Parts: sequence; structure tokens; C-alpha cells
Amino acid sequence: MNRFLPFLADVVRRFKDGLASSTHGPYPPRRRLLLGSAMLAAAIALPHPAGAQDWIGDRWATTWGTAPAGPPPEASLQTFTDQTVRLVVHTSIGGNRVRIRVSNEMGSVPLTVGAARIGLRAGGSDVAAGTDRALTFGGRSAVTIPPGAPVLSDPVELNVPPLSDLAISLYLPGTVQATTLHALALQTGYVSLPGNFTAAATLPVQRTITIWPFLTAVEVDAAGLAIVALGDSITDGTRSTPDTNNRWPDWLARRLQTERDSILGISVRLGVVNRGISGNRLLGNSPNALAGRSALERFDRDVLSTAGVRLLVVLVGINDIGNSSATNPVTAEDLIAGYRQLIARAHAKGIGIVGATLTPFEGAGYYSPEKEVVRQAVNSWIRNHDEFDAVLDFDRATRDPSHPSRLLPAYDSGDHLHPNDLGYQAMGNAVPLTLLRRVNKAAPVATP
Repeated sequence: MNRFLPFLADVVRRFKDGLASSTHGPYPPRRRLLLGSAMLAAAIALPHPAGAQDWIGDRWATTWGTAPAGPPPEASLQTFTDQTVRLVVHTSIGGNRVRIRVSNEMGSVPLTVGAARIGLRAGGSDVAAGTDRALTFGGRSAVTIPPGAPVLSDPVELNVPPLSDLAISLYLPGTVQATTLHALALQTGYVSLPGNFTAAATLPVQRTITIWPFLTAVEVDAAGLAIVALGDSITDGTRSTPDTNNRWPDWLARRLQTERDSILGISVRLGVVNRGISGNRLLGNSPNALAGRSALERFDRDVLSTAGVRLLVVLVGINDIGNSSATNPVTAEDLIAGYRQLIARAHAKGIGIVGATLTPFEGAGYYSPEKEVVRQAVNSWIRNHDEFDAVLDFDRATRDPSHPSRLLPAYDSGDHLHPNDLGYQAMGNAVPLTLLRRVNKAAPVATP
């Protein structure tokens, strides 16, 4: 108790000082982005018994992540029988230690991972020599995850470069169904012949997959922060080229590596975490379980659980509009009420939130002039009200100036809803990095 009271008083003092530092309160109008009094705890050294792990000094940030959904329909349910899956993910920031998050959150039976390893990918399913590391869970090589739960692995030492490919191998003994997964990986994964091949530099591949089963995050000890992109298929990267990392958050991650210091004048690492799900909605749940629960429902799991999150970008709502029925239409007021909930819940956790305008969709299968009126009303509210901390005008970045309700033809993937690779690049390039300058006020300085 003698140690706790001074600690608590210091927290309160630092929090009050953080609020007093802004004349606009903790969340000023858009384009004056303030990410709250974040990272206070990381600056406070709470005494703890000798021999205890120095967990308070750890500063974990998510370098890659995806949003789980499921379970899929029986006809498309993938099964693994005493096999090793090797999953490839692309990092945004680097670090010297790494750990993974494995999820059974959509499962109805326990999930056993018999062994797990991580390393840098050399190419295909191969792991680069000298980088393979065994992962443990609470000191054990195997873990059984209860239904509805995730697990974090223990950290391992590994020099993870930014913008690199990692190969993560999970051995699944017995018969395992992929009930928790991200359906649109846009990345080739590998399934072995029967057996535990997690330590094999070259996997004996039986088949390939284009989903991410069970794996939902990779975190690095990087003294960094994370930007979460919460959205639907346009954030998920639908119709971009597989195995090329051409989703708009990928383009933002590349810019943050090459332009960060010159534009922002900061040295803190900024990870970009893609929590988009194709078919996802803001307000209601799609009948397709692979489209995930609504953004309002999954906010706590997919945003708040992201290590190091300090900024949220929201691009969701077009599926609510497009799938709206004539007898019970979704209105702009309905969507605005949903956005206000996300704003309030983000601010309650000290997270800045950026609203992105909805991109054009005339010509898409669920387009109608009445629905376009709703999209325009939503975009007008996002642009002209100061409720989001900042605005990204993805509509303006992707529309055809001569026909603003349509995508620019050069950016249209062909379905008049989803951009192509060039369109996603235009979206990533449309993010004004100067919005992130205030991050440095609240973040620890990373070691170069």
C-alpha cells in the first residue's frame, strides 16, 4: 500500500498535466489530432519484487494483425488432420523481440496447438537460415485454447525488420477445423503432409491456402505505437493482387517507413494493423459469418486488444447502405449514431479516431440513387462536423471528377465498388502524414 499510493498520485498528476497541455481539451476538432495522455504507464517505474519479470518496461506494438471471423459454412470449412500450417504475414514495423496471438474466439471446442515457431521467410514456404525460433505459451511448447479465447505466446528474441515477411508455423495435432479465421488473406499459406514440421526449413507442402486460420496478430517489442484500420472489404483489400501487399493500409505502412522522419519529424515507430473484413458492416451483422460481427460489436476485440493502439481509422458503412432494404432502409442518421459510438468508445480509452469518407459505388450490384443520397449525407457529416479527430477524404481521392458517384476508371477493379492496386495506392497516398505529428507528444522515442 505504501508503494501504491505514491504511484496512484503520480498517475493522476500526469493525467491532469496531459489534459492541461491542450487548450482544446483532450480531443480537439479534426486536423488538430491529439492522442490523449497515452503511454503514461510506460513512463512510470512501479517497484516490484526482485526476480519478477520486468513487464512494466515492455512496450509492445502490433506490427501485423487481421480480424477473425467465422465459423464458415460447413461446405467451405477447412479441416487439418495432424498437419502443420505455415502462414506468411508482412510486418509494418520492426523490433528485437516478437510474440504472436492465436485465436479460438469463434470456436466451439478447445483448440490445441502442439508446437509453434516463427522465423523470417526466405521465399515460398521456406524459413531463412538462422532465424527460426521456437514459441512457447507460459513456458510450454503446446497450448490448448478454450472456446471463445485467444492466447499470447511468450516473447522470443528475433531481429524483425520492418516491411519483411514472417513465416509462422502451427502444428495442429488430431483433427482441427478452421472455425476461427480471416477468409481473405490475399497471401499464400502452406499446409504440410501429416506431421509436426514446424522446425523444417522447407515445408513438405501438401496444399496451399489463402486464409489465415487462428493467427490474428504479431507483436514486437519496439517502443512503438499502432494505427488500426477498422473497415470492410475496401480496407481488407478485396480485388487487389494476391501476394503483393497492395491494400491501402500496406501503402500507408510503406510511407511511414520512408517518409516518417522527413514529414513528421519524429522517431517513434508506427505500426499499421489491418482489421478490415470483407462484407463487414457498422451497425448490423451480415448473414455471412465470414463477414464478421458488426464494427460496433467487434470494436473491443479488434481495436482495444491491439497492442500499442493509439490511433483508429474508420472506413465502414457502405455495406450497411448497399444491403439496406426498401422496407427498412438504413439512414444517414443511423450510421452517424454508430460513428458517434465508435468515437466515444475510442476516446474513453485514449485513442484518437479518424473518420474516412465512403468511396463511390455507382455501378455496383447493390447501388441505387436513393442509397447514393445516404452515402453523400454521411460523407457530408464526416467532412463538416468536428466529431472525428481528423478526416480522410477517400471519396475525393478515388472518385471520377466528371462523374463523382463513380470510381475513377483508372482506379476501378471492374466491379465499380472495389479499387484496384492503383486505387488502393491512391488511398494510401491520400493519408496526410502530418495528422500524425502529435503522436510524438504522447509516445516514447524509439531507438534508431
